[in-house]
Amino acid sequence: MRTLSWIQKWYFEQCNGDWENRYGIRIDTIDNPGWSVKISIEDTDLRHKPFKRTDIERTNSDWIFCKTDYIPEWDGFHFVGFGGPENLEEILDVFKEWVER
Repeated sequence: MRTLSWIQKWYFEQCNGDWENRYGIRIDTIDNPGWSVKISIEDTDLRHKPFKRTDIERTNSDWIFCKTDYIPEWDGFHFVGFGGPENLEEILDVFKEWVER
């Protein structure tokens, strides 16, 4: 399944009348330039699943950094990924591979 279709399906599976009102997925740009991805894993099966931090730097514009962390201002645990301007799909693939593992 294509990554974007898979993310849409995963999001919809979390929606239970409550989760989508407090949590969700945010994709934004950063000024490096690059991407920022924040996916709420609070109140999901992923909340306690171990995640090995990913830190790959190929060049100044081809890199990713992904981790899970408790972020109080975002109300809970999140998968957080950052990457270069052409690495958005790779960040989402890291999340997908972790969920499917």
